[in-house]
Amino acid sequence: MTYQHVNVAREGRCTIVTIDRPEAHNALNAVCHAELEDVFDKFAADDEQWVAIITGAGPKAFCAGHDLKQQAAGGGLATPPKGFGGLTKRFDLAKPVIAAVNGIAMGGGFEIALACDIVVASENAVFALPEPRVGLAALAGGIQRLPREIGLTRAMGMMLTGRRVKAEEAFSLGLVNEVVSGDVLEAARRWASEILACSPMSVRATKEAVLRGLSRSISEGISEEWEYPAMKAMLASADAVEGPQAFAEKRKPNWKGR
Repeated sequence: MTYQHVNVAREGRCTIVTIDRPEAHNALNAVCHAELEDVFDKFAADDEQWVAIITGAGPKAFCAGHDLKQQAAGGGLATPPKGFGGLTKRFDLAKPVIAAVNGIAMGGGFEIALACDIVVASENAVFALPEPRVGLAALAGGIQRLPREIGLTRAMGMMLTGRRVKAEEAFSLGLVNEVVSGDVLEAARRWASEILACSPMSVRATKEAVLRGLSRSISEGISEEWEYPAMKAMLASADAVEGPQAFAEKRKPNWKGR
């Protein structure tokens, strides 16, 4: 399918999603929101795709957030059912998503990154939730996710001022897994390849258990995780047989994802 503002490439088991509005710093308008939701719906449903990378077109911006020009023209703030960029309320996605932040990640753009599982940033990346500076608030998960990521006090320092955080500071705060001086997309591909070396069933079970465990005590998490859908699927999978067998035979496992 051809999209107006999004490019999609499939490289083996990896789906690469590029927001393609560089003239608007990859800010999302209504069309782009709908396209991204459709892309991630298809990724979630595709048994052959095991990991996704999201990035922005051009050297300056990952995503500048909501298209304020559209809003000023009466376009409103509506986002798809699965949240900003079709990601920030996609709580049922057990497949991993990597953000390759190639420049500014402002407002909803930062919230997309916060909704991802791994964040790789270029040296020129900048993160902020500047909504209060334009009379708004970070309503796509930033208010909820940022304090969990970096603690209440530091999160308040960013959210109540709209302060910009550069890549190295973001790394020190724990918002970013890696800062790279070269091609950030290649770095994201490297992370994806390391994930793909693992059983996708195990990866999904782990992600689901981790995210559900954030709202439970440790004892509850340990007791309940056996009943989580992705965990039950992993334990009943061919991959759960293949992994130990490959280890015993001293060879690389041949993951089936089932």
